Amino acid sequence: MESVRILGLDPGLRHTGWGIIQIKGNSLSHVAHGVVDTPSDHELAQRLSHLYKALNEIITSYAPDEAAVEETFVNKNPVSTLKLGMARGVVLLAPAALGVSVFEYSANKVKKSVVGVGHADKSQVLMMVKMLLPVLNSTSMKADAADALAVAICHSHHRHIHSLTAALKAE
Repeated sequence: MESVRILGLDPGLRHTGWGIIQIKGNSLSHVAHGVVDTPSDHELAQRLSHLYKALNEIITSYAPDEAAVEETFVNKNPVSTLKLGMARGVVLLAPAALGVSVFEYSANKVKKSVVGVGHADKSQVLMMVKMLLPVLNSTSMKADAADALAVAICHSHHRHIHSLTAALKAE
């Protein structure tokens, strides 16, 4: 039975959540999770570099087969939106630069895949992630890491669609 390791990423300039799950058949298991915090007193370029280096270390250490990234929404503040977009670019680049396939999911799709409704709040996502990955019930977890694990879980549910689409394109 094939075993696949998935890295889920919840992009942010201040806090980027990451979580890794292993899937084997229909079984999900937790591998690792955390949050990359960038120093807010550093210049933007330094913060993006810090994020890139940290993600490279995570990817090198855990060797995921695939990565899934949550799409971001547009804020009312254009400067914040631009900075988030830059961080998201780094989050997309880091796995791709190391040869890991990257897939993207909207926040609503992630929430619907994990909780069952597209407008679930962070506490509902956290509760369902802990139910789906029972080893986490005894640990405290930041919301950004829970969101990243939810992205990985979402991808585990939808990855077969990507395989079928790729096969159809190849024909």
